[in-house]
Amino acid sequence: MALADRKPYSDLAHLGAGILPCQAIEGLIADGLVKPARPVAEGQIQPASLDLRLGEKAYRVRASFLPGPGKAVADKLRALALHEIDLREGAVLEVGCVYLVPLLESLALEANLHAACNPKSSTGRLDVFTRVIADGAREFDQVEAGYAGPLFAEICPQTFPVLVRTGSRLSQIRFRAAGGGAGREGLVDPEFAGGVALSVDLAGEPETGFVGYRAKHHTGVVDVDVSGACDLLDFWEPIHARGATQLILDPDQFYILASKEAVSVPPTNAAEMIPFNPLVGEFRVHYAGFFDPGFGYQAAGGAGSKAVLEVRSHKVPFILEDGQIIGKLIYEPLTETPARIYGQGIGSHYQAQGLKLSKHFR
Repeated sequence: MALADRKPYSDLAHLGAGILPCQAIEGLIADGLVKPARPVAEGQIQPASLDLRLGEKAYRVRASFLPGPGKAVADKLRALALHEIDLREGAVLEVGCVYLVPLLESLALEANLHAACNPKSSTGRLDVFTRVIADGAREFDQVEAGYAGPLFAEICPQTFPVLVRTGSRLSQIRFRAAGGGAGREGLVDPEFAGGVALSVDLAGEPETGFVGYRAKHHTGVVDVDVSGACDLLDFWEPIHARGATQLILDPDQFYILASKEAVSVPPTNAAEMIPFNPLVGEFRVHYAGFFDPGFGYQAAGGAGSKAVLEVRSHKVPFILEDGQIIGKLIYEPLTETPARIYGQGIGSHYQAQGLKLSKHFR
């Protein structure tokens, strides 16, 4: 449907419940519900999400924070900022430091439209801890229905220092339409209401026993906007299975592993890996949890693509066993079939992937 022929998104009564696809996001921008400070960049609108871009300044802050109801992020920032960094020509964000960056996109949502954010896949695979904050927020990465105001990215590189600049895209946002502002629980596709379990593959490739990567420390800088510029072995140590199909996770080390199962997301749905249950083990898997419609759908004759897992153990060493359940995928319907899907001529980096690092490494 041409934008000129559709109903305006300032009147959302015509929308069914679900996640808005790319053509609907274009409509949000055209109608002023999403307000980019600069023209939308090529590839910024994904099949069911919008990439968020860093603004011109970053602020080194003393600690992570949430503003809380009725309070603006900018007011908290004045009390917590240590110094200001100009991003227009690029700047390095150091490991272990917390930065807050106003984003180029702001919102003016209607009462039955809310949003959720997540790091982009490449951000998660770099171990850059990134969350989006809105004014008055009580939770990270959540934007309440009817929100009008700016967005900010909290950024904390965990393993590699990263070079970013104005326009760099570390996070993405999904918009959900739901009558009465209902949450995600009412949108989950009934066929997958319990989620689809994913387990970790530690058996390795049949010929080599290769199972994943462990990140090195004290490395060079990764430019988040440049593909293939970093030598893999300067940043990562390959891991191979040696008999036992298990891996001892060292505390606060970062690993890239893969799921045993191949993931396939049909064009009518989007998926998200939900947070891991901490009662089963003190580790975290998959910081970047969004799967676009069409992910794995056309790969290998419809056989799907493996989910790449970003794994970090907390506090204590933890033994991860081959085939251990590490998370669940929740599938959600779209309000309409997207005009383009993942991997379909849009430059998707991870279609038909096996165990793959981010696009920055060669």
